Amino acid sequence: MTDENSTTIDASDDAFIAPTAMEQDLEEHFPGDRGTLDPEIRRVLVHLLQRRFIAAERNPREWTLLREHQHVIESRLNDMYLRLVMDHARGFAYKQQLRSDEVEMPVLLKDAPYSRAETLVLVHLRTVYQREAAAGESSVRIDVEDIEQTVLSYFAETDGGTAKQQRAIRGALDRLDREGIVQEETSGRYRITALVEVVLSAETLKELRDWLRTQAVATR
Repeated sequence: MTDENSTTIDASDDAFIAPTAMEQDLEEHFPGDRGTLDPEIRRVLVHLLQRRFIAAERNPREWTLLREHQHVIESRLNDMYLRLVMDHARGFAYKQQLRSDEVEMPVLLKDAPYSRAETLVLVHLRTVYQREAAAGESSVRIDVEDIEQTVLSYFAETDGGTAKQQRAIRGALDRLDREGIVQEETSGRYRITALVEVVLSAETLKELRDWLRTQAVATR
């Protein structure tokens, strides 16, 4: 059936050029490829999906591409009910799960909560960062011995002996290093990055510190 408003084109006309499907115009990067993004933009998108953060200092190439192609990457994330958050002042970006009471949105991101040891280390790192930043320090560094001295005091007897607790602290620092919250510059010496402010807001920090004080009083 022909739509009465449609225009009929005579294929015998010499001027007629058969339309080419959009997919056929694209350069394939693997057999059956139907993607529309350049490979480097695809890699940035995957990098953003795989990792918790992209930091300008740690991932300069990805950060530059993300800024240059922010609109299209945001579009791809929105298709998956995700939001792109870019903090240009601090130089990092991350994704957030979109949620709504009015619209059903499938949840793609699964929360990976921090362990007790990781949370305790974060509280100390955030406290130190807040104190040093308030004093005008632009680059905050800390030694693992300082972290252990404070964080070990938070552990309970049920958390095992000192050696086990120290391993838990080192394991926590390894994860935070992978996420870019700290950066090990030399063995046992870390620089605390501004990401710690995103992971632990001032309000959350206060709540956790109040909880730790309550726990300390309860164990006396």
